Amino acid sequence: MDPVIVVGAGPVGLTLALALARQEVPSVVLDETPGRETPRAARTVVLREDTAALVERLAGVALGPAGLRWAGWRLLRRKQVTGEVAFGDTGTTGDGVPAPLHIAQHVLTGALRAAVAREPLVELATDSRLDTIEQEAAGVTAHTRGPNGTWWRGGYLVGCDGPRSTVRKLQDIRFPGRTAVERHAVAALRTELPRPEEAFLHRSPPWRTTGPFAGEITARPLPDGVWRLDWLLPPGKDLVTPELLVSRIRETLTGWTGESSPSYELLDAGVHTVHHRLARRWRAGRVFVAGDAAHLLGAFGTHGLDEGLRDADNLAWKLATAWHHGPHEALLDSYQAERRAIVAARLRAADQVLPVLRGGGGLRSYVPGAARAHDAMLTDGHVGRGALGTPGAYGDSPLASPGFDSEVPVDTPVGAPVADVVVTAEDGSFVPLRERLGRGALLVVLVAPGSMVWERRHWVGAGIMPRLAAAVTALPHRAELLVAESYPGAAPHTVLLVRPDGHLVTALGGVRPADLYTAAEATLGGPGHTATRAEAGAR
Repeated sequence: MDPVIVVGAGPVGLTLALALARQEVPSVVLDETPGRETPRAARTVVLREDTAALVERLAGVALGPAGLRWAGWRLLRRKQVTGEVAFGDTGTTGDGVPAPLHIAQHVLTGALRAAVAREPLVELATDSRLDTIEQEAAGVTAHTRGPNGTWWRGGYLVGCDGPRSTVRKLQDIRFPGRTAVERHAVAALRTELPRPEEAFLHRSPPWRTTGPFAGEITARPLPDGVWRLDWLLPPGKDLVTPELLVSRIRETLTGWTGESSPSYELLDAGVHTVHHRLARRWRAGRVFVAGDAAHLLGAFGTHGLDEGLRDADNLAWKLATAWHHGPHEALLDSYQAERRAIVAARLRAADQVLPVLRGGGGLRSYVPGAARAHDAMLTDGHVGRGALGTPGAYGDSPLASPGFDSEVPVDTPVGAPVADVVVTAEDGSFVPLRERLGRGALLVVLVAPGSMVWERRHWVGAGIMPRLAAAVTALPHRAELLVAESYPGAAPHTVLLVRPDGHLVTALGGVRPADLYTAAEATLGGPGHTATRAEAGAR
């Protein structure tokens, strides 16, 4: 079988290649650059806790030392603190929102490149710019130009090649949306600010503004005393000169520290423009698009890269299933159905909120509680809550299983990412549930209080375990049986079925072999999927 061709060696493309390799699928990554990432201190990304964990799992490194997990978030209006979120020692707020990770994008890409260099199933072709795609029933052929220009043969091709995607253009996929939804002047600098591990958003600061700047500033900390500051620019194309930016930096730092001449080291600066666009199609036969090639978003702290990594995680296990067992159109089509729906909802939410928050004065300014509501919406987007920030769930997915009488409620909605509880693996080891994701297998988790007190050999053949093990063996796809001491909101003997990308399929009350089989079959796109456990074991 030919490898998967991944076009683009940014974080999304590299993550997809590593995710495929974890499921024993070879890939070739076409990189139009020489393979060196240009450091840009002002180009940073904020990753939700689960996407940061995905990268760490695939790259085999901890991102914490290279980035910063915030201890808290504050929102200020004029001289008052109007909202605070403390993430705490466990990395979650009182609402269960995990602490995000803030990291420079070139550092993230460097970690992924290093992992790709160690992975024998991934070939990285630098100085390779795509110019032709040809599809046929059995695969895809791509041509690249450059010093090493040649033809490449693949089973599938995924365009992770950014906003100006060549893949998207060659497949004639429309990319409608809005240009310059927001503009920000950005600076990365090393300085000392109060609460060095807390990010904050300052609206309507009390000091006088200078030049073409609006009254909203976001400050996000990085390691080693580095901060990224973003000043919201008013609509238009006013030029932000270096002199104006330096003046604004000094004015802002003076307002925050009270010092007349605060010290700082300017590391990088620029103007960041937010666009909102959504590709009409995310699949054209054996060709797919992901990341910025499929969508652009970023207002109110909603970062496109985070969604791009979710694209890669969603697509990887579906491509791996098709690669190993033959294509199943319903499963491959579900990538667009699931991911496009999530991003479209995020864009709709942002577009509905934008006029309210940026509409200026008028009657809205005098409505009681309006300012508090605006602050709450901004906080949701930045810390990962609500319609602007919560990771999407695939409750309406075409892969959703039918309702069962045996289905029971747990704290995780159907289609949402599962909680990262400790489980006992088949070899008897205790591991985080998240560590078993992305291996191409379905996960069946039995909630059994007391299981961690006794050695596995004492209970593996007792009670309902033999019947559940037999049901798992009979599933239409390779599955791994895990046991958890507890799961949020789950009663004892609840059985969870989890997709390879960590989203909950169903929760059943007890061992229900027929319902478990039906749910697994639906997760694979319906009864047309014919992969057997023997075929899966032959990997």
